[in-house]
Amino acid sequence: MKDKLFLLLALVLGLCSCQKGESEYNDSPQANLDALWSIIDRQYCFLDYKEKELGISWADIHTKYSERLNPKMSRVQLFEVLCQMLSELKDGHVNLSSSLDLGRNWSWKEDYPLNFDAELRDAYLQTDYNLAAGLKYRILPDNIAYVVYESFQKSVGEGNLDDMFLTLRMCNGMIFDIRGNGGGELTNAERVASHFTNEKVLVGYRSHKTGPGHNDFSSFEAEYISPSNGVRWQKKCVVLTNRSCYSAANTFVRDMKEMPLVTIMGDQTGGGSGLPFSSELPIGWAVRFSASPSFDAQKQQIEFGIAPDIACSLDTEKAAQGIDSMIEEARKFINEQ
Repeated sequence: MKDKLFLLLALVLGLCSCQKGESEYNDSPQANLDALWSIIDRQYCFLDYKEKELGISWADIHTKYSERLNPKMSRVQLFEVLCQMLSELKDGHVNLSSSLDLGRNWSWKEDYPLNFDAELRDAYLQTDYNLAAGLKYRILPDNIAYVVYESFQKSVGEGNLDDMFLTLRMCNGMIFDIRGNGGGELTNAERVASHFTNEKVLVGYRSHKTGPGHNDFSSFEAEYISPSNGVRWQKKCVVLTNRSCYSAANTFVRDMKEMPLVTIMGDQTGGGSGLPFSSELPIGWAVRFSASPSFDAQKQQIEFGIAPDIACSLDTEKAAQGIDSMIEEARKFINEQ
């Protein structure tokens, strides 16, 4: 989501100037914990929401982890305590970066079934699939287009998309498989979504943190997808999802859910709806956190993921036989339309 960080710069820099300066903290374990706690308390955009949904108290967390400190603890021990404190937020966009390690939280996917087998997917693609930038695609035997986009970090251009849709234009429908897609560039996600509508579509809203209070936010800003000037898909499309769909992939599902001929199938996405921003602790470690929340078209939170229109999961017995039950469910749905 880094392509939209410039939208946050003025707001967050202004917010940071109102805080206790990092130079006012010394370099002790307690001072670093206090600095980190304060950054999240003042700038993290989901704090009240996470406190309600997870049943946590950020004030109590300060006490809880302060009790784990001692003045003589090593940098490794301090890093571990601070990472444990951040993990209470269950946010994949919240990271602590040092020369020691990168503190991260993957509970949004690790606590759930994977519902994805790369070898099975590749068996459906076979070896003669078309490969264009970040897209892999082929036509299945029942004349259904099968498209895989593994990461929105892989750029895809209008020319790639036009050629793909022209190649697949005689198909009866399309399966767009983004299982395992952990996100990347929002511009890639938006570019793909623009080929699935013939008119401007309201897909969601965004707001921005405007002050240190937990509820200091700007008013909602509507977000739209405008139709591409290139080739647009005019038939049924199923987007296959699982818990590993995160960040830009989560936003892509939000957008595609509003497209007229698109159905979301699979498992709930992993979430990750906040645009990230970074700050620094007195010890020199960088902390990244969600600073600007996005919502769906009904102004509902999507931080913890988006439910599919039709739920389905990977059948392990069929998988052992070389059958991806989720792909087969999508094929059945399209063929019955």
